[in-house]
Amino acid sequence: MSRTSIRTKLATVAAAGVMALGTGVLAASPAGAAAAGGTFANCSYGAACIYGGANWNGWPKEYFTRGNHPFYNQYGVKRVFNNQSPGWYAQLCRNGNGTNCDITIAPWTYVDVDLTPYNSLRIVGP
Repeated sequence: MSRTSIRTKLATVAAAGVMALGTGVLAASPAGAAAAGGTFANCSYGAACIYGGANWNGWPKEYFTRGNHPFYNQYGVKRVFNNQSPGWYAQLCRNGNGTNCDITIAPWTYVDVDLTPYNSLRIVGP
Protein backbone atom coordinates (compact mmCIF):
# COMPACT_ATOMS: atom_id res chain seq x y z
CA MET A 1 0.00 0.00 0.00
CA SER A 2 1.32 3.45 -0.80
CA ARG A 3 0.08 6.80 0.46
CA THR A 4 0.76 9.81 -1.69
CA SER A 5 -0.47 13.36 -1.32
CA ILE A 6 -1.86 14.81 -4.53
CA ARG A 7 -0.04 18.05 -3.74
CA THR A 8 3.26 16.12 -3.54
CA LYS A 9 2.62 14.48 -6.91
CA LEU A 10 1.61 17.78 -8.52
CA ALA A 11 4.62 19.61 -7.06
CA THR A 12 6.90 16.93 -8.50
CA VAL A 13 5.29 17.23 -11.93
CA ALA A 14 5.47 21.03 -11.84
CA ALA A 15 9.14 21.00 -10.79
CA ALA A 16 10.01 18.55 -13.55
CA GLY A 17 8.20 20.73 -16.09
CA VAL A 18 10.07 23.87 -15.02
CA MET A 19 13.39 22.06 -15.13
CA ALA A 20 12.62 20.65 -18.59
CA LEU A 21 11.71 24.06 -19.95
CA GLY A 22 14.73 25.80 -18.50
CA THR A 23 13.98 29.50 -18.80
CA GLY A 24 10.67 28.89 -20.57
CA VAL A 25 7.27 29.49 -19.03
CA LEU A 26 4.68 26.83 -18.31
CA ALA A 27 1.45 27.49 -20.16
CA ALA A 28 -0.69 25.96 -17.40
CA SER A 29 0.28 24.73 -13.98
CA PRO A 30 -0.84 21.18 -13.09
CA ALA A 31 -1.72 22.48 -9.63
CA GLY A 32 -4.02 25.07 -11.16
CA ALA A 33 -5.85 22.41 -13.13
CA ALA A 34 -6.37 20.18 -10.09
CA ALA A 35 -6.32 22.44 -7.07
CA ALA A 36 -7.72 21.19 -3.78
CA GLY A 37 -11.36 22.19 -3.57
CA GLY A 38 -12.43 21.02 -7.02
CA THR A 39 -13.21 17.88 -8.94
CA PHE A 40 -10.09 15.82 -9.58
CA ALA A 41 -9.90 12.70 -11.79
CA ASN A 42 -13.70 12.45 -11.94
CA CYS A 43 -13.97 12.51 -8.12
CA SER A 44 -16.21 15.36 -6.97
CA TYR A 45 -15.04 17.71 -4.26
CA GLY A 46 -16.51 16.60 -0.95
CA ALA A 47 -16.41 12.89 -1.86
CA ALA A 48 -14.34 9.87 -1.00
CA CYS A 49 -13.89 7.81 -4.16
CA ILE A 50 -13.03 4.22 -5.01
CA TYR A 51 -11.61 3.66 -8.50
CA GLY A 52 -11.73 0.41 -10.47
CA GLY A 53 -7.97 -0.14 -10.23
CA ALA A 54 -4.78 1.36 -8.84
CA ASN A 55 -5.04 4.34 -11.19
CA TRP A 56 -7.15 7.41 -12.00
CA ASN A 57 -8.95 5.77 -14.93
CA GLY A 58 -12.72 5.74 -15.28
CA TRP A 59 -15.54 6.95 -13.11
CA PRO A 60 -15.10 6.12 -9.43
CA LYS A 61 -17.82 5.22 -6.96
CA GLU A 62 -18.36 8.36 -4.86
CA TYR A 63 -19.34 8.55 -1.18
CA PHE A 64 -20.40 11.92 0.23
CA THR A 65 -22.15 11.57 3.57
CA ARG A 66 -20.81 11.12 7.06
CA GLY A 67 -20.99 7.59 8.40
CA ASN A 68 -20.60 4.06 7.17
CA HIS A 69 -20.88 2.98 3.53
CA PRO A 70 -20.78 -0.80 2.97
CA PHE A 71 -19.41 -1.92 -0.37
CA TYR A 72 -19.47 -5.27 -2.09
CA ASN A 73 -17.38 -7.22 -4.60
CA GLN A 74 -14.28 -5.05 -4.27
CA TYR A 75 -11.28 -7.33 -4.81
CA GLY A 76 -7.66 -6.57 -5.57
CA VAL A 77 -5.74 -3.31 -5.47
CA LYS A 78 -7.88 -0.20 -5.95
CA ARG A 79 -7.22 3.52 -5.58
CA VAL A 80 -9.15 5.22 -2.76
CA PHE A 81 -9.03 9.02 -2.88
CA ASN A 82 -10.30 11.38 -0.19
CA ASN A 83 -11.29 14.59 -2.03
CA GLN A 84 -12.85 16.25 1.01
CA SER A 85 -12.21 19.46 2.90
CA PRO A 86 -9.76 19.64 5.82
CA GLY A 87 -10.93 17.79 8.91
CA TRP A 88 -12.84 15.09 7.00
CA TYR A 89 -11.29 11.64 6.82
CA ALA A 90 -12.11 8.44 4.96
CA GLN A 91 -11.49 5.15 6.73
CA LEU A 92 -11.39 1.65 5.30
CA CYS A 93 -13.06 -0.88 7.57
CA ARG A 94 -12.86 -4.65 7.58
CA ASN A 95 -16.43 -5.07 8.79
CA GLY A 96 -19.50 -4.04 6.79
CA ASN A 97 -20.89 -2.11 9.76
CA GLY A 98 -18.01 0.39 9.82
CA THR A 99 -15.93 -1.22 12.58
CA ASN A 100 -12.38 -2.55 12.64
CA CYS A 101 -11.13 0.38 10.54
CA ASP A 102 -7.36 0.25 10.14
CA ILE A 103 -6.64 2.65 7.27
CA THR A 104 -7.36 6.38 7.58
CA ILE A 105 -7.02 8.61 4.52
CA ALA A 106 -6.43 12.32 5.08
CA PRO A 107 -8.08 14.97 2.90
CA TRP A 108 -6.61 15.34 -0.61
CA THR A 109 -4.72 12.06 -0.26
CA TYR A 110 -5.06 8.66 -1.91
CA VAL A 111 -3.99 5.11 -1.17
CA ASP A 112 -3.59 2.13 -3.47
CA VAL A 113 -4.74 -0.79 -1.33
CA ASP A 114 -5.97 -4.36 -1.72
CA LEU A 115 -9.66 -4.01 -0.85
CA THR A 116 -10.26 -7.76 -0.62
CA PRO A 117 -10.35 -7.81 3.22
CA TYR A 118 -12.36 -4.56 3.46
CA ASN A 119 -16.14 -4.29 3.46
CA SER A 120 -16.92 -0.62 4.10
CA LEU A 121 -15.74 2.95 3.85
CA ARG A 122 -16.51 5.29 6.75
CA ILE A 123 -16.44 9.08 6.51
CA VAL A 124 -15.68 10.94 9.74
CA GLY A 125 -15.23 14.63 10.44
CA PRO A 126 -16.07 17.60 12.57
